[in-house]
Amino acid sequence: MSCIGKKEHNFSPVNYSLEQWRLKMDEWNEKAFRGNQIYEYLHRSYGLGINEWNRLPKSLRDKLSELDIPKVVIEDKYVSDIDGTIKYLYKLYDDSYIEGVLMKYKYGYTLCVSTQVGCAMGCSFCASTKGGKQRDLEAYEILGQIYSVEIEEDISISHVVLMGMGEPLDNWDHVKRFMEILASKEGKNMSYRNMTVSTCGVVPGIEALAEWGKPVTLAISLHGTNDSERNEIMPINRKYPIDELMKTVDRYTNATGRRVSFEFTVIPGYNDSMESMDRLADLLSKKLCHVNLIPLNPIEEFNKGKQKSISIYKLADYLEKKNIQTSVRRTLGPDIDASCGQLRQRKVKGRN
Repeated sequence: MSCIGKKEHNFSPVNYSLEQWRLKMDEWNEKAFRGNQIYEYLHRSYGLGINEWNRLPKSLRDKLSELDIPKVVIEDKYVSDIDGTIKYLYKLYDDSYIEGVLMKYKYGYTLCVSTQVGCAMGCSFCASTKGGKQRDLEAYEILGQIYSVEIEEDISISHVVLMGMGEPLDNWDHVKRFMEILASKEGKNMSYRNMTVSTCGVVPGIEALAEWGKPVTLAISLHGTNDSERNEIMPINRKYPIDELMKTVDRYTNATGRRVSFEFTVIPGYNDSMESMDRLADLLSKKLCHVNLIPLNPIEEFNKGKQKSISIYKLADYLEKKNIQTSVRRTLGPDIDASCGQLRQRKVKGRN
């Protein structure tokens, strides 16, 4: 059942692991295998209402109908005429909005998902943070973005990147549960290696990710080469300065053996000089890492990046010559505001 319009809710059971559902069945004097069936209905039959879970006895369906299932509804979608990228605007049970982006690659479909409504991190060039953070998403709401798109497009999503609205490591408990359910063989059975967690540099969250020990990919939004650059555009750097962040990255790679991806938005006239590239190369020279250069997708509120930039490919070549493995992110869906937060921002402004 959908709970759109309800303000009071009881969501916690839909975030249960399989083992928790089996224990719940014991508590309800039901056979444990009913927990398996419920788990599969939640994660493999997202489009069905509880009254359609026909493998369950009616008495159990009636008991389950007291739960709220926070379905994620695709309110709107925008298909790029340029490359087929699809941008989704989702509506949640409390009438708030989040976004997602579906990208097609040679290896399959990747969905960029949101982990919060809004964002508290305050990065000055990001539309998601305008208006601040409203709330965290439940694990099942993050999963629902995947399930609703698979139903809408009749596809199977093979990869997920947590690079949508919100800071994933600021919602670690639900993000962790989301990935555990996504990887479970009774759920979607997605490999942890096909999941990417992006952070602006929340040091305790990176340490928690390392302690968790799953082989997900860690992407760090760097965007500056020293404290002066980062402080101005990324407030998180005042709490966790770049030196502390780099030491944490070293501990992470030592603990996991996993390469870290550093995301670096090229802001013309701000961080795109050869001097900045030299500092970036020095910063990362002994790290197990990869640099992903990203063209700036400007928003109204950001007043930097108006100048003509050095070619981003020239910057990539320069870093490669410094022995820093570098790529340039493909610009996807420029005609549909495919960067995170822009569609929601327009929707909220229009509603107000």
